Amino acid sequence: MPYLVLLTSLLLAACSTAYYGAMEKVGFHKRDILVHRIEKAREEQDEAKEQFQTALEKFSALTQFHGGDLQNKYEELAAAYEASADKAEAVRKRIADIEDVAEALFEEWQEELAQYHDPSLRAQSARRLAETRRRYQRLIAAMKRAAAKMDPVLAMFHDRVLFLKHNLNARAIASLQGELDRIEDDVATLIKEMERAIAEADSFIRAMRTEG
Repeated sequence: MPYLVLLTSLLLAACSTAYYGAMEKVGFHKRDILVHRIEKAREEQDEAKEQFQTALEKFSALTQFHGGDLQNKYEELAAAYEASADKAEAVRKRIADIEDVAEALFEEWQEELAQYHDPSLRAQSARRLAETRRRYQRLIAAMKRAAAKMDPVLAMFHDRVLFLKHNLNARAIASLQGELDRIEDDVATLIKEMERAIAEADSFIRAMRTEG
């Protein structure tokens, strides 16, 4: 099994290297790819934020059910949970894509410092590399914190959707009503972390474009 994992990692690395090489030939460098992927991750996080808010609204509507089509309300909540899980997975994939190109960019940048003949230019480039790395670390840490907050919220929605699947009645609904405040707090905390990550992405993108 470790051999297969290592082989898979090597194949993925080779694919990434080939991809970056092909993109550079058409004028799209690792720096450009990094900014592009951060933009996409930012968009994905914003969409995930909206989707989790929708799931909360569906849960709130179900717990405050006072008549009508109960099955329909349940199905809306179940669909909102599934959509939230899909968005969470998409966010995690975007983060992994960012880490892949960032690692390649910083490795290349570090190696190229040795190619300078002018020590002043080398020092300037080294300072920019260090600063870009610091900004990147703040960004990726914020994104991962937000991503980590998604898991307990998803688990909470999953359990309640599963519970209601087999207990779709007024008594079951009533048993969940007291949980709404706590769930609202959990989602609010998640939203704040996602907004911080989005703000870090905006800041990083602005800095990269300003330095051009």
